[in-house]
Amino acid sequence: MSTPTVREQFLVISALGANPMELTNVLCRASHENRCAVVTSRLTRHGECSALVLQISGSWDALARLEAGLPTLAKKHDFTVNVVRSAALENRPQALPYVAYVSSAYRSDIVNELCQFFIDHNVELENLTFDTYQAPQTGGTMLNATFTVTLPAGVQISWLRDQFLDFADALNLDALIEPWRPQNPM
Repeated sequence: MSTPTVREQFLVISALGANPMELTNVLCRASHENRCAVVTSRLTRHGECSALVLQISGSWDALARLEAGLPTLAKKHDFTVNVVRSAALENRPQALPYVAYVSSAYRSDIVNELCQFFIDHNVELENLTFDTYQAPQTGGTMLNATFTVTLPAGVQISWLRDQFLDFADALNLDALIEPWRPQNPM
């Protein structure tokens, strides 16, 4: 990933479509053809629909060309698109990245309860993934959630961990919070 220059600006593009490969190909090609670069991307499938989110960098005129051409591409390739101008995320050198894992029987209020816990403790959400599935042994609906969060500078980690585990116990959740580790350490 290149370090953005002062003149670089950013677009965040979110797109929904039926064909994940075509969706990714069309948007990445359009970015390249307009002299822009894909900085980050996430693609997930939700039933028959795929959701793609891209952060694109480039000069203001390159981003403007890309932004102007997206409605035509969306119509031609049968996907919906939304575009927002963005800035680079500011560095937070004193913040601590952590991952919280939660497993439980599914209830519709669990994710919002967990989000409220983190809001109440000034913890920033970086990434959230959760899935439901049928437990093979019981047939009950289960939930697995992974929250990647950033703890504020100066937080007493052991205190926050205890608060989180007490909170999870009160909701009958199997939970763990631990430091984030790179997937491929060098």
